[in-house]
Amino acid sequence: MHQTLAITGPIYLVIGLGFLAGRLRIFSKADMRVLGSYVVKFALPALIFTALSQRSVQEILDPRYLVAYAAGSLLVMLISFGWGLWVQGKSLTLSALCGLGMGSSNSGFIGYPIAVLVCGPAAAAVGLTMCMMVENLLIIPLGILLADSGSAGHGKWHRILLQSLAQLARHPIIIAIVAGFCVALLGISVTDPLARTINLLAMSSTAVSLFVIGGSLVDLEIAGVRRDATAIALGKLLLHPLAVGTMVWLLPPAAAGLRSAAVVYAAVPMLSIYPILAQKYGLESFCAAALLVATVASFVTISVILWMLGPILGWTT
Repeated sequence: MHQTLAITGPIYLVIGLGFLAGRLRIFSKADMRVLGSYVVKFALPALIFTALSQRSVQEILDPRYLVAYAAGSLLVMLISFGWGLWVQGKSLTLSALCGLGMGSSNSGFIGYPIAVLVCGPAAAAVGLTMCMMVENLLIIPLGILLADSGSAGHGKWHRILLQSLAQLARHPIIIAIVAGFCVALLGISVTDPLARTINLLAMSSTAVSLFVIGGSLVDLEIAGVRRDATAIALGKLLLHPLAVGTMVWLLPPAAAGLRSAAVVYAAVPMLSIYPILAQKYGLESFCAAALLVATVASFVTISVILWMLGPILGWTT
């Protein structure tokens, strides 16, 4: 357990530092949004491009990993959606956002820094790329499609889907994935000055992303929605890694390190932009509360999951 805390401790200390900087108004909310925008538009795309361009397509595209992670995430998302809609009687939009919260992970901001320490840089980077493919091409578009269907009425799903795909095509992370795959597939060598430049951007992603997570938690409240927010947070932190872990056990990836990487990425809190995605439906406070609970509780749940991956399952050393 001491080794596990040695991994998670520094991660959450940086998150705490970001929270403290926001609480003391050293950095404003606007500053945190700027730093978050930098990570999403420059640092993470650079990290993904580096991971893809320096390896063969066979190394970076593991069908078993993709199927296992996608199946586990989709299963949890649909269970949450169905439970909210048909059992609890929530609206279609709210049920869709609950499913999105449970089935999508903050892979880049929290998952990658932990995965690097648990699985090593190579497995962490390759796993991150495939997780982001699943999240950006399947889970997020499906969640938005369902949520928009509830607020826009029937008969417009195709228009919503096309709008979502058009937005994704312009996203820096998607562009980085496509560019990295092309470089790997065509065997193009990146010049040393350009490679060093991209690596400098990539190396900045870890600390800045964790700092932003901490700052984004300032002034969030859970009053009035504590019960539902806690249910979503626990579903994300416990049910998602359980589902993905079961899938990678049934469909083990080619590289052994990718098994633990998949569970790590599934075990972290939901997307940091989760409340932002809910703004158009007027549910940002509810989603922000779920994000706050999940981020705080994840220090305990992730520590326990990492301990189980090691001594119990033997998936980590």
